[in-house]
Amino acid sequence: MAKIPSQLTAPINSQFASNLSARLKRTSAKTVAESPVYNPHAPHFDPETPREHDEIINCYAYSRKTGKPVCAVTLSDVSETLADDNLFIWLGLFEPSADTLKTMQAEFDLHELALEDAVATHQRAKIESYTNGTVFILVRTAQIIDDMIRYGNTSMFLGKNFIITVRTGPSVSYASVRDYYRTRPEKLKLGPIFVLQAILDFVVDNYLPIIASLDDHLREQERAIFSYDFSRDTLRRLYDLKSQLIHMRGVILPVQDICNFFLNHKKDELVSNIPSTAKPYFRDINDHLLQALDAVNGLNEMLSVAMDTYMAVVNMGQNDVVRQLAAWAGILAVPTAIAGIYGMNFDVMPELHYKYGYFVVLIVIAVVCSILYRQFKRLGWL
Repeated sequence: MAKIPSQLTAPINSQFASNLSARLKRTSAKTVAESPVYNPHAPHFDPETPREHDEIINCYAYSRKTGKPVCAVTLSDVSETLADDNLFIWLGLFEPSADTLKTMQAEFDLHELALEDAVATHQRAKIESYTNGTVFILVRTAQIIDDMIRYGNTSMFLGKNFIITVRTGPSVSYASVRDYYRTRPEKLKLGPIFVLQAILDFVVDNYLPIIASLDDHLREQERAIFSYDFSRDTLRRLYDLKSQLIHMRGVILPVQDICNFFLNHKKDELVSNIPSTAKPYFRDINDHLLQALDAVNGLNEMLSVAMDTYMAVVNMGQNDVVRQLAAWAGILAVPTAIAGIYGMNFDVMPELHYKYGYFVVLIVIAVVCSILYRQFKRLGWL
């Protein structure tokens, strides 16, 4: 398997990463050895899955009449299969080589700019249509690997008789999506558009457990938030969490444009065989996106309040310290003032030669300081 580019990694504080890892181990211990099962009616999917090693993961021809796989197709023979209108091809690639991409471009007649975007890093999610009837879709994927949240890309090429997925960087395998549709051939009879919406739905639903992990992390910080002691580590963890939320929002938000494109497109913008029955499925994906965005926005607001609250609590703690210092300064001012007066070395001063003058002064200092201490204590300054 090709090495994951370091540019795809979003940095996280080490303690944040360890806390996140512990939560994920608790929540996914029972399924860590299993591949996630695709179910469009489930709230989300397990983020843990074994990685695949071959760059060509899947290349099958499916019958439009039965929805069942007809045969495996080699990449060099794709153009012959595409000539049959009764078949469509589902090709899945994982971090393909330059030679594989060049062959794919020639066989499927793909635009060179779309191909460049498919393998580029840090691309924004988008959708574009080309004059040959091909639609290019790119979405960002998220996965937790080695105790860190990492981002990758999934590019999809949709044509009249084919659907291509190209995964680069961290993402969950789409094997469960293929298995789901192979047991439900009536869905595959509807064509490549339903494969595309299933993968898009799978990608969107995999955002949810990561957002839930960020929410759990914020809950864990509440005890530290309401501490009077200022901690740079606490502030750093809150900052790291906020940066992750901003990054996650930037990943999710553009996917709405993709759903809106399929929901509100004009006939001349897409390949002609996209059925209107696909719209409810994209509306469902859009609902999941809104759910994820609401969760991110709500969590972001809670985090902003938490950071403001933390600073306010720290300031309150500092004010308490200032009041305590002021109270003790007021108490110590009494003996300081009296000692200063009697230290001026004048010959004529009241009670200067009184036999018990020293003890009287000490008693006066003690009484005044005691009265001041009780007053400050009653006011809550001590």
